[in-house]
Amino acid sequence: MWVCAVTACAIRERGEALSVRELAREVGMNSPASVVYHLRNLEERGALVRDGRDWRTCRLSR
Repeated sequence: MWVCAVTACAIRERGEALSVRELAREVGMNSPASVVYHLRNLEERGALVRDGRDWRTCRLSR
């Protein structure tokens, strides 16, 4: 759930989500692929919605 919380905080503060590498650094993960795994999982569950191809275009749906 850290990925979701950090993404929500970034959207509130910056107006856009962090890049995958920035998000990995923030949550303490070594691999950007791990972050993408969590982001895709959140997207499949309906917690995140992407407006484009990039993860920076995501927004929280709930």
